[in-house]
Amino acid sequence: MAAAAAISELDPSKDAAAAVVEEIVRLERKIFPKHESLSKSFHDELRKKNSGVMYLKTNKGKEGEEEIVGYVMYSWISSLCASITKLAVKESHRRQGHGEALLKAAIQRCRTRKIQRICLHVDPTRIAALSLYRKLGFQIDELIRHYYSPGRNAYRMYLEFDE
Repeated sequence: MAAAAAISELDPSKDAAAAVVEEIVRLERKIFPKHESLSKSFHDELRKKNSGVMYLKTNKGKEGEEEIVGYVMYSWISSLCASITKLAVKESHRRQGHGEALLKAAIQRCRTRKIQRICLHVDPTRIAALSLYRKLGFQIDELIRHYYSPGRNAYRMYLEFDE
């Protein structure tokens, strides 16, 4: 990951939060198909007390200018279980360690809440994502047929913490 990258947790109470959310929503629309995008319900997701978003900013190249190049959204289903609901990195910034850094930050955040298991869903054809999840210790739980849409399946994966 480039030295000029920084991960922040979104704080909806801060003045700059609206601009950050708008930038993340634009990114969401570009990366995910319409039926998988949370862009229309992103604000509702953020209002939930049991969810969070971390985002990664890098320098654009011009002095002082930054852009959001990735984000991870997670929620606590219960006091013992969390879910990674979104992990996205701009196409031009992939394969630079940004997704791994974001996922590690979200995992660490969940660990501070004494979560025992983190779950996520991934399309089996997304080999790079699958490799990243396995690298960080996630295991395939089961194949869920037609999870995303008819004919488009998902692996449910989990990471268990030994306490």
